[in-house]
Amino acid sequence: MLARRHSERRLVNIDRRALRRAADRAAQSYDQAAILAAEVGDRLLERLELIRLDPRVVVDVGCGTGRTTEALLKRYRRARTIGTDLALQPLRMSQRRGDWRRRIRGVCADAEALPLADGCCDLLFSNLMLYWCPDPRAALAEFNRILRPGGVLMFATLGRDTLKELRDSWRFLEPLAHTLEFSDMHDLGDALLRGGWAQPVMDMEILTVNYPDPAVLLQDLRQTGETNCRTDRRRSLTGPGRLRAMKARYADVYGHKDRVPATWEIVYGHAWRTGGSQTTLQPDGVSEVRIGVDALRATVPPRARRSRQRPPSARNCIEA
Repeated sequence: MLARRHSERRLVNIDRRALRRAADRAAQSYDQAAILAAEVGDRLLERLELIRLDPRVVVDVGCGTGRTTEALLKRYRRARTIGTDLALQPLRMSQRRGDWRRRIRGVCADAEALPLADGCCDLLFSNLMLYWCPDPRAALAEFNRILRPGGVLMFATLGRDTLKELRDSWRFLEPLAHTLEFSDMHDLGDALLRGGWAQPVMDMEILTVNYPDPAVLLQDLRQTGETNCRTDRRRSLTGPGRLRAMKARYADVYGHKDRVPATWEIVYGHAWRTGGSQTTLQPDGVSEVRIGVDALRATVPPRARRSRQRPPSARNCIEA
């Protein structure tokens, strides 16, 4: 019964032009508003400390404005670092990072059709991009193509419960969907196994961002380019009355002490490209779920968190 529910995820087509326009418009405001993406990117970068890897070429798929790509550039100083993104304006901003000796090389391309040679990179990194692919299997197949044998894929994406409060508040008013259909961790683990990846590891955690009201959440989504780009979205403008009704429903059902939560299910994964020697993650200091062929079990592992400075924000806070 559970396995059937996981396999019944409906594939939703994405309007690539609308997605590109939204990302281009949000390029200037992205770094200031994308607190969650920065937090998840830092956590994903921490996992690289547990992998013995000396890559010659690093590719960051969905690099955006290049915050995590710059961290990869500094971490692997002898590697050529390439950032790819569907939108041109964020990509241009990413190429300003680094210094005169080493810059990020930018490629404007779709993650499902990368203009890169077969087996050209040793590390493929992707932070919160994969959920924009209607069928993640196509992107994972492309990742497998450009990785060298023995190369590693490291990614974070959004899981099924992401923005469940916003989704439920809209569905109470009308049947049209206002958010994406996010993948289940089990489905992604299955896709890695069936795609021929070696030693796939999946785990997830729930982060909650608290806002003073739903309007601030919607503003943050716009400023980071996280708009409704489904092909089956409503094409007409959302009337002010309908928008007020959604916000009221959201606050009444989910609000608590003048705050409203937004749930983000973060799914992490890594796997090795077959055909070469592989190095496993070291277990010290990491709590994770290893997904085997015989069973896929979802759990939220306790996670020892390193204290770090986050961008200051008076309007929201992240809870893990």
